[in-house]
Amino acid sequence: MASRHAVPLPFPGDRQDLRADCASCFGLCCMALPFTRSADFAVTKPAGQPCANLRTDFRCGIHERLRGEGYAGCTVFDCFGAGQKVSQVTFGGTDWREAPETARAMAGVFPVVRQLQELLWYITEALGLAPARPVHKELRRARDRVDALTRGSAESIAALDVNAVRGEVNVLLLRAGELARAHVPGRRRNHRGADLVGAKLSGAGLRGASLRGALLVAADLSGADLRDADMIGADLRDADLSGADLTGALFLTQAQLNAARGDAATVLPPSLSRPAHW
Repeated sequence: MASRHAVPLPFPGDRQDLRADCASCFGLCCMALPFTRSADFAVTKPAGQPCANLRTDFRCGIHERLRGEGYAGCTVFDCFGAGQKVSQVTFGGTDWREAPETARAMAGVFPVVRQLQELLWYITEALGLAPARPVHKELRRARDRVDALTRGSAESIAALDVNAVRGEVNVLLLRAGELARAHVPGRRRNHRGADLVGAKLSGAGLRGASLRGALLVAADLSGADLRDADMIGADLRDADLSGADLTGALFLTQAQLNAARGDAATVLPPSLSRPAHW
């Protein structure tokens, strides 16, 4: 059953396809994903059950006051364009309210496509790094393959071993990051996967450091030099980035910034926006 919501989507080389377009989505993050009552969510909701705040037009009824209503977790989520792709490509513009039998499949497919779209975001960034040119050919092949996977059938996406795909792409992203950071003078710190929860790193010299997958929850990074640091997968929830310099930070996402704390003095890459709650 075709829907009035169906729209053509651009090729992922255009980053617009990797940004959430809620107007073209059927509120999938509000239906498909589970959340647990905590500091991030006011209530517990199982996967596949629509949030009580989701309106009939698939918009959030408390969007302008999510933090005040106890839904801070919603303000830091980014689907990287998975919502509109699943809604308009995988399911051809037919929404789960018009066709309730599709709800379960959509709820299963959405988290997988979200991970693939995040990979496309990182690959696209790596392709824009001139020092990473030696791996650009392989990155382009990876981009085309991952994009093709996102455009498969609901059945093929649900059966996908997304961790294996991530592992293959991560090898290329790691190499791209190393090449991009090679120009940084001096010793580059390696905090890959480090437990730095609550660490006192105010003013730390972390230029060109690897912070891939580091746990920086509630860490004090105020005034830290994070220029050219590899930030892929770093957990920045409640980290203090006040006055920190993130110029040229690699693989940093808007969701990471939204989860952190900062101020007007925090220097951000031009592709990212200063969160409203800073």
